Amino acid sequence: MRITAFAVGVVVLLLSLSLGPIRIAPERILDILWQWLLQRETQLPAHETATITMIRLPRTLTAMLTGAALAGAGAVLQGLTRNPPVEPALIGISTGGAVGAALVIVFGGALMWLPAAAFALSLMVCFGVMALARVDGHTPATTLLLAGIAVNALASAILGLLTYAADDPALRTLTFWLFGSVARTGWQELALLTPVLVVCGAVMLRQTRVLDALTLGDATAGHLGFAVERSRRLLIAAVALSVGAVVAYTGVIAFVGLVVPHVARMFCAPGHRSLLPTAMLTGAVLTVAADTVARLVVAPAELPIGVVTALCGAPFFIALLYAKRRQLESL
Repeated sequence: MRITAFAVGVVVLLLSLSLGPIRIAPERILDILWQWLLQRETQLPAHETATITMIRLPRTLTAMLTGAALAGAGAVLQGLTRNPPVEPALIGISTGGAVGAALVIVFGGALMWLPAAAFALSLMVCFGVMALARVDGHTPATTLLLAGIAVNALASAILGLLTYAADDPALRTLTFWLFGSVARTGWQELALLTPVLVVCGAVMLRQTRVLDALTLGDATAGHLGFAVERSRRLLIAAVALSVGAVVAYTGVIAFVGLVVPHVARMFCAPGHRSLLPTAMLTGAVLTVAADTVARLVVAPAELPIGVVTALCGAPFFIALLYAKRRQLESL
């Protein structure tokens, strides 16, 4: 499955770099990238080289990292809570980042502060949820979910008030940001995102045995010798940092963290050692595909990527629920 997903990913990557207002043949893209990597002068048109290396390549790589981070975070949270419908938004991380961005947009702050505000509020909300969920020094999955739902509702209410208070220009900016987009990202943003997401992804991948043990319950995982509470805090911190960083630069991209882990489960073994990398790879491919569709469907304008992921993700999740219901009815 991973080999197939990788091959599909290469095709999607080339299509993303090729398609747009300026269409560039795949073989020319490979030539441009090769000459660019070797720092050689090329005889190809300068506008094609600039389009690939300065606009489409950093945008596509950001979409790949974003999809991998959101899908990995969703799979980790679903494993930690043993609850399939969980995603980062449900425990307030995404909504917290949205509140931080809304504060900057609505109150006229410099947009250069928007990523910092979104990242800071994401972390504050996540660690606030963890503090509320603690019971006798432990963070049970049930209280984590309940605290997340409560804080997420509060953050959503604050976001609604800020949206109501926004003037027309701020409202347009806020609305576009809330639906998510990688259009604003370049090499600078990618350089800031990459180390955070790589480190957090590595932490998640190193904790796959703990996630497998947690499917049997906290007590059983503890009896097997795992430091359950320490691992849970470490994983939640990794999820918060990765999702907070993504939300800070791309806005809120819906359904990737919720749906992609379920897609990955259809094609890999149930253990998290297989599930996590498959989910990350699938998330990267699907997010790049969604961004490509968002750029093309109303060209020369473009849709927010979150609109595309929601339009595709919601019907899939409904179909998944329907199939699950049919399966339960047949028992």
